[in-house]
Amino acid sequence: MTEATNKITALVITFNEIGYIENCIKSIEFADEIIVVDSYSTDGTYEFLLAHEKVKVIQHPFKNFTSQKTYTLELASNDWVIFVDADEVITSSLKNEIIDTVNGPKKHAAYWFRRRFMFQEKILRFSGWQTDKNYRLFNKRKVKFSEKRIVHETLEVNGTTGVLKEQLIHFCYRDYEDYKRKMLMYGRLKAKEAILKGKGFSPVMLLCKPIFTFLYNYIFRLGVLDGLRGVKVCYLNALGNWERYLELRRLEEEQREPSLKPISQSSN
Repeated sequence: MTEATNKITALVITFNEIGYIENCIKSIEFADEIIVVDSYSTDGTYEFLLAHEKVKVIQHPFKNFTSQKTYTLELASNDWVIFVDADEVITSSLKNEIIDTVNGPKKHAAYWFRRRFMFQEKILRFSGWQTDKNYRLFNKRKVKFSEKRIVHETLEVNGTTGVLKEQLIHFCYRDYEDYKRKMLMYGRLKAKEAILKGKGFSPVMLLCKPIFTFLYNYIFRLGVLDGLRGVKVCYLNALGNWERYLELRRLEEEQREPSLKPISQSSN
């Protein structure tokens, strides 16, 4: 492993992550600085972080993922940043690759991490997740979170990018209700994102998009090979799209309401 000369800040955002956050923090303790921004957890997450000697935890209200991560990135003291989700774990081999990368002679501005998805402690090999990758390691001076997205956020990178060989472990599915909650939340945020982009509700999309999502991931992305686990994950991903268009319809109705109300007239 290359001698570490460049310091690294590890960043995480949290909300009610007990059961995930413990292993996440343990896997990033090699970082020179760990900062967690918590959006007022009620399950003991904040108390756990507060008691951890290597963690600096700050509570900040959650608006959307992009604004929360932008705020968190500004807190980093070091140029090189690892930004992980609370349900992700960095393996020892990935840790070594990260250290070698940021201290090597030639560096990109940002690096993609491929992710290995875990479904109740077992690898989920297909169901649309097999080619997933995200930016997780980058030089904060050369990136910013794109304002075009408020969920499934991404970076705008000023410079070249690379892909690390080792995989990040993502514990995407703890139980049915937990994953369902996430998919419904993502669906509602995607609806708000669509409104910001000027996209409207379509009854055709409400019916067709969830069906297409399920069939695409289950058949063409080989979710069928994941057995019953594939059925559950593909269904819940489709449910997120159903929620997205329901929320989009509700937001449009909400916008029209003021114009539908009668105008009151004061008596002379």
